[in-house]
Amino acid sequence: MAKVEALPYDDKTVYSVAAFNRGVAQWLTRLPTVWVEGEVTELRRHDRWASVFLTLKDPADGSCLGVTMPRGQFDGLRLDLVDGERVHVYGRPELFEKRGDFRLRALTIERFGIGAHLAALERLKAKLAAEGLFAAERKRPLPFLPRCIGVVTGNDAAAKRDVLTTIQTRFPPANVLVAETYVQGPRAALGIVDALHALCARDDVDVVILTRGGGSFEDLLPFSDERLVRAVAACRVPVVSAVGHEQDTPLCDFAADVRASTPTAAGKVVVPDLAELLRHLDRSRAGLARGVRRTLDRDVQMLERARERLRRAPALLVERRQARLEAARGRLAALSPKATLRRGYAIVRRDGIVVSRVEVGERIDVELAAGGFGARVEDTHD
Repeated sequence: MAKVEALPYDDKTVYSVAAFNRGVAQWLTRLPTVWVEGEVTELRRHDRWASVFLTLKDPADGSCLGVTMPRGQFDGLRLDLVDGERVHVYGRPELFEKRGDFRLRALTIERFGIGAHLAALERLKAKLAAEGLFAAERKRPLPFLPRCIGVVTGNDAAAKRDVLTTIQTRFPPANVLVAETYVQGPRAALGIVDALHALCARDDVDVVILTRGGGSFEDLLPFSDERLVRAVAACRVPVVSAVGHEQDTPLCDFAADVRASTPTAAGKVVVPDLAELLRHLDRSRAGLARGVRRTLDRDVQMLERARERLRRAPALLVERRQARLEAARGRLAALSPKATLRRGYAIVRRDGIVVSRVEVGERIDVELAAGGFGARVEDTHD
């Protein structure tokens, strides 16, 4: 440890700025580690920075305290802190000598008052997961066009307005049934369960949205109540959970069939966009029309070809028959006795009967290819 020395002046003890800061920094190292409570403001984190910086603000009088923490250690806590959250920071006071900045070097950070609750929720989460309530294979798909959409929410809640506005904007014909109940406080869990049961008892309800806006950890605790989580898992219709902000994950999110990051997102997943649906129908209609036209054109061409074949068929048939007749006539002509006579042969008849043998002295008629003659047999030979 460097020694803090004063500058030599007549009758005064004077320290340089560096010596003064060093002395204060050394003295602060003697202080014990402490817990400090405050609201998070000016949270700054960057992947290239070695440390995360934030400011703790006292909501009572606005007093501020700078806090720094190694980035890897901060990320390991997985707190997903945002400005305005109330936390407990455990650390040691220190002074950054170069600039004289006093701050608290954090060793750990906890959300205010939630340590015991978090531990209990983790135990409950593990228990329900072991029972299969969070299993992916039990998640059901949402209906494409639900007959009726049930919405469980608080009275006059911004979440209710966001859900209804989104549904009515995307699909005006949608039928929505709202069940208002407590969504915060000791009676909230049972109230939400009763509202959920009432909606599921209706035959026309095809999907249920469970929603509320953001809030503190304590505000959202009813949505991690075991009775509610089991009711969501046992619901006869698919359930969409849209509770809190993106970083909030109550246990009902794990049991629901679909988790939506916001109430607006929940409204988008339960109904299609009517304008886009109509555009899709127009495209499908145009495609069907083109397909029908192509089919008709193809059939017309086939009919034209068939008509042409039918028109030509009689002439082709006559030509084929004529050719066959010509062939038969040629064969008959080749086999005709006349053809034989033209080759130099003759037909001999006696008394009009064709004979193949004659006797001397007989009167015969000889037929040639051209004409004929009568004769008497004077001599024969074999």
